[in-house]
Amino acid sequence: MKRYLILENGKVFEGEGFGADGEVTAEIVFTTAMTGFFETLTDRSYTGQAVVQTFPLIGNYGIIPEDAESGSVGPEAYIVREWCDHPSNFRCKCDVDSYLKEKGVVGLCGIDTRALTKTLREAGVMNGIITGDPDKADIGALKRFRIVRPVERVSTKDPYTEGETGAKYKVALMDFGMKRNICRSLVKRGCCVHIMPYDTTSDEILSIAPDGLFLSNGPGDPEDNVGVIENLRALSSSGIPIMGICLGHQLLALANGFKTAKLKYGHRGANHPVRNVESGRVYISSQNHGYAVVPESVDKNIAEPLFINVNDGTNEGLIYKNQPILSVQFHPEACGGPIDTDFLFDEFIKMMEAKKNAAQS
Repeated sequence: MKRYLILENGKVFEGEGFGADGEVTAEIVFTTAMTGFFETLTDRSYTGQAVVQTFPLIGNYGIIPEDAESGSVGPEAYIVREWCDHPSNFRCKCDVDSYLKEKGVVGLCGIDTRALTKTLREAGVMNGIITGDPDKADIGALKRFRIVRPVERVSTKDPYTEGETGAKYKVALMDFGMKRNICRSLVKRGCCVHIMPYDTTSDEILSIAPDGLFLSNGPGDPEDNVGVIENLRALSSSGIPIMGICLGHQLLALANGFKTAKLKYGHRGANHPVRNVESGRVYISSQNHGYAVVPESVDKNIAEPLFINVNDGTNEGLIYKNQPILSVQFHPEACGGPIDTDFLFDEFIKMMEAKKNAAQS
């Protein structure tokens, strides 16, 4: 079945449909990851976006439900050069086509994903429509398309806990579109994690007397989350240890008066080098973000850069001076790898331990 991708600049890519039938308008983005496609598919940070995989063959080890990063598919649509219809893995439950059909997600294959990626790199991320009838594309409507309230869509509606109730550390985790491996990473380090909706107030968080606060990844423009930013402004001065990842990193920055900006085509993939400012050591990181903290906006009296992107010099992390707070733009919990930076969870544990020791002395 013929299916087309029409970009807002009028460029058309003709391919074949797979996955579910339907028509989708979304922001078109690409990821350079060669593995971890199922992590990509179940990452809710892609809400409102159609993901292009630059690696040409996707799905050769199939769908492994136990490895899902959420209970749903994050992207609105999935674009690949070729998908594997005979996956080989002893844990595989089905192929990617069957999974997308089950979840009602539109797929497009057989297009020149290299040419599409070059277009997005040169012109910047743009909107597009995947349709069976290219004559239906309204370029004006495509240009006006915006992702609306994505965090509200993906956050948990009700609080719940993961880990042992009597665990050594109690962590409140604000869910902006959390990847499950964040929770797993905290639980295996002795935390009972209280996952809370995105709009949980500062008073509600402090009422459970957590040893630390964790801010998850999530989709969309961080500046749209006005209420969350106000809550974090209060929590940032509470003395509670805080760690943020991705959107959590950006929201913390905004709460402290810094600025964020949209990148031309974002950072998405599992091979992004970041440099630790203090040690000079370079780590390979997994990333998925279209916005970044503006380095020049960071007040050096409040925070210092912790990591910098080696490729383009953008901010990849902050360490706060007068509060036990750190945040990173990349994903130290990346399940498909790399795992170079998972030691940052240990740093968060040390912050909570120091706070507990200070309270007891």
